[in-house]
Amino acid sequence: MLPQQRLLIELLSMSGDIAVPTDAKDTILWRTLDECSKARFLSIDEINDSMCRISVTALGRMSLK
Repeated sequence: MLPQQRLLIELLSMSGDIAVPTDAKDTILWRTLDECSKARFLSIDEINDSMCRISVTALGRMSLK
């Protein structure tokens, strides 16, 4: 796990789900979200055309231990 992935998962574990705008898919945040999603550490669910909900999965929580 890369440091930025670990940091993102730790922050989400403490804060809970977050909503992220989908119009900035070319950012470092979205690159990290996509990497974590592919590793199944996070789930990304579309709320509407412009927002997604980001949640930590059980595997993501276990990876922090």
